[in-house]
Amino acid sequence: MNNSVRSTARLLMAGLRALLVLTVVCGVIYPLVVTGIAQAAFNDKANGSEIKVDGKSVGSELLGQSFSLDKKDKDGNPLPDPQYFQPRPSAAGPNTENTQYKLLVSGASNLAADSKVLLDSIKQRRADIAAFNGVSPADVPTDAVTASGSGVDPDISPAYARLQAERVAKANHLPAAKVRQLVEDHVDGRQLGFMGEPRVNVLKLNVALRELAKN
Repeated sequence: MNNSVRSTARLLMAGLRALLVLTVVCGVIYPLVVTGIAQAAFNDKANGSEIKVDGKSVGSELLGQSFSLDKKDKDGNPLPDPQYFQPRPSAAGPNTENTQYKLLVSGASNLAADSKVLLDSIKQRRADIAAFNGVSPADVPTDAVTASGSGVDPDISPAYARLQAERVAKANHLPAAKVRQLVEDHVDGRQLGFMGEPRVNVLKLNVALRELAKN
């Protein structure tokens, strides 16, 4: 009986020592080492790829956000601000936790390609965007009327950015040529030269636009 108790006690102590060692190694040392390496080697990415203006964070280059007025339309949706380049539409829901940057909660509509609801919404978006930018509905690119799978895509196509340039220039009282050049300066090519499509980060473009408007 005593041998059994001693054996059990030894096993318990060995288990406790293993628990203590693993807690320190996996719960303290490993996170500190990984965090230290990330902060030293990838500081920007480790902190959310923030974009800062005058030392203040205005959002992340990885997350799309809205650029809207405080006014709402008849359906209760915020009206887009004509002074800014607009992102893709989003099927994501409102963010009720952190509203500092008007971010959205990631999500998709899950509507089928032949859904009448989806087709009608695309038709309406095309008409609204054409009217908002003073162009023909035929000139509105696909990404301007379709939401991304995540709902928080930070990029738009160069075609959609170029389509908005005239309206943005007029709303900010800027020469249209300068705004068009600003768009071209913010076109990112395919990753590694062959993956994906050329794109424009909306937040980066709008930050640069505000700087241009100051001068």
